[in-house]
Amino acid sequence: MASHIGRRKFLATLGGAAAWPLAAGAQQPERMRRIGVLMNLAVGDPEGEARIAGFAQGLQQLGWSDGRNVRIDLRWAAGDAGHFQRYAQELLALAPDVIFAASTPSVQALQQATRTVPIVFAIVADPVGAGFVDNLARPGGNVTGFTPGEYGMSGKWLDLIKEIAPRVTRVAALRDLTIGLGQLGAIQSVAPSLGIELRPVNVRDAGEIERSIAAFAQGSNGALIVTASTSAIIHRELITTLAARNKLPAIYYTRFWVAGGGLMSYGPDFRDQFGRAAAYVDRILKGEKPADLPVQAPTKYELVINLKTAKALSLTVPETLLARADEVIE
Repeated sequence: MASHIGRRKFLATLGGAAAWPLAAGAQQPERMRRIGVLMNLAVGDPEGEARIAGFAQGLQQLGWSDGRNVRIDLRWAAGDAGHFQRYAQELLALAPDVIFAASTPSVQALQQATRTVPIVFAIVADPVGAGFVDNLARPGGNVTGFTPGEYGMSGKWLDLIKEIAPRVTRVAALRDLTIGLGQLGAIQSVAPSLGIELRPVNVRDAGEIERSIAAFAQGSNGALIVTASTSAIIHRELITTLAARNKLPAIYYTRFWVAGGGLMSYGPDFRDQFGRAAAYVDRILKGEKPADLPVQAPTKYELVINLKTAKALSLTVPETLLARADEVIE
């Protein structure tokens, strides 16, 4: 099936036996546990596979080896609402001990189908507002996990845009209508103090993104903020291409955008978050309950700047900004 990966291909993706050592013949068989994984991205997406590799390595370090004491069932929903629903049902039909879910749509689909099977999530911006947990300290139900950060962090994106491009007076904020409200609210609260006119832009499909950015770019002194969502990551090549074509300085929510040609990012390391999620899966497999495991925010944020892109936009990056950067791509 094109939308999900078979076990053999999954193992190959993670480096085969090196990543998931198989039991030697002489070892006593252990009880086989089952982990479902529902990803928001598409099969073959390099960022998705890197995140899954981080999750796999985290499990391996905790003693979980595929084929020996655990079986991984992986589905890739590719941002498609129908796929989220279908694969949630498929994974639950396999009677998993726990499910790892990437992004808000994954958890929504799973929680509609079960209130008992433990779910650990990553990259869910507002788990309380979405109704997944009662509160961050004591989730209370069958769901817990890791958020991409406090909403206040989103306001920092505007500060950084003004720092690298002081003439900016107009900013288009690309957001997903279903999950981007909190991020947008934080940006809106900061915009007036910086003298910036903010325009929300929806990212439902490629045509809408292209039309909206082209229309916005007809004005002067513009820039882009790309907030975190599955829609944005699926259309990331289009978004970075349009930013470059229309000479718009842009800031993104995590590093891989900048590695792919974006100007600047400030946010958490999502691959690290997937590794941390493996520790929660481990604790649940050993008997702990999601209700008792607090939802965690990132432990660090990183600032990444692409100097080649800055030069193409005729921007001079201030030394003070370069000094604060965790990584500078040349």
